[in-house]
Amino acid sequence: MARRVGICAVAQTGFSRDMWQERFQGMALSVVESLVEQTALSFTRHEPGDGIDMAISVSDDIFDARTISDNAMTDVLGAHMGCEEKVSQEGIQAVYYALAAVASGHHDIVLLVGHCKESQPSSRNMVTHMAFDPFYTRPVGMDFTAAAGLQAQAYCERTGLGDDHLARVVVRAREYAAKNPATPGLELVTEEQVLNSPMLADPIRELHAYPVSDGAVGMIIADEDHAVKICENPVWISGVGNCMDSFFLGDRDLADVSTLKKAVSRACRRAGIDYPASGTRMPFDIIELSDQYAYQLPMWAEGAGLCGDGMGPQWIESGGMDEARVNLSGGMLSGNPLILGGLTRVAEAVLQLQGKAGDDRQVDGAKRALAHGVMGPAGQFHSVVVLERD
Repeated sequence: MARRVGICAVAQTGFSRDMWQERFQGMALSVVESLVEQTALSFTRHEPGDGIDMAISVSDDIFDARTISDNAMTDVLGAHMGCEEKVSQEGIQAVYYALAAVASGHHDIVLLVGHCKESQPSSRNMVTHMAFDPFYTRPVGMDFTAAAGLQAQAYCERTGLGDDHLARVVVRAREYAAKNPATPGLELVTEEQVLNSPMLADPIRELHAYPVSDGAVGMIIADEDHAVKICENPVWISGVGNCMDSFFLGDRDLADVSTLKKAVSRACRRAGIDYPASGTRMPFDIIELSDQYAYQLPMWAEGAGLCGDGMGPQWIESGGMDEARVNLSGGMLSGNPLILGGLTRVAEAVLQLQGKAGDDRQVDGAKRALAHGVMGPAGQFHSVVVLERD
């Protein structure tokens, strides 16, 4: 029987547009120091005892402008002579990695820290351009924004999603971002400002896209015996699931959300939840979706079972975003680096379940949450984590 695994503490630097004054090691160190302070843990390296015995970093060689980007992180993570592993894609995968390491009994307490400075490249589109194959799609200039534009066109055509809907999504995200201490300095906007912002990739406008962001986020993950010792209210990882669509955009129906549906179904099945199913009550008190672009919030809501197929626009119009308590953190539209989107969604869900989200956005009595991460062009790879508290 696999061991029960809990998240005991989370920490974030706060995400800004350009953290020029701080190297990425410094960003990560502030997160590590907060986590150690919260849990009173030490780094055991190879010695036995109740301390951190594994570290997982999340980073990207191209964003960091260096090969083997985790090489510079081992001292910060206290792992110079210990076990350190790296995840270099969607940060939520590091939660999967830590879950496997602890549930299997290989490790008891894992430190997980992700960092990214999107402000370092002259354009993050140059970074995501490298995700495409060098023979067919790079030569025509594809990047994640261009791919998202194609998907947004397909989704809008299928559902009737319009500029007014997208403006409402952005305005709401900014309002919640203003209540979140981890997303300082992001200005409130009006629907008119959103509607008049420059076009990036039709129909995606500048304010429809998540802002360039720098920052770090981390957490402590432990088995049940240790979790209850170092934390008063651990949040348990009860289910995980992921699913990947085809690599080439031409092989996919870009308006289809079946990949996310499969990821949600797998995570719920592992958590013992009969969802989504016809007539089933939505079982989550908090939902955090990785909305890199405004059109993705209603689209991912369909995939997460919050509304029926093709009903994303009506979901927005009827107040579905607030009714389902989606992205009370502000979501990715409030500003999180690409590779940390899902990891930050997990951290924000944990804060809600621990009652630490703050008076302006705390959901009283929240007991179960769904956190979502996405990576690849036009939502190619979806990952889901179900979180619960006792």
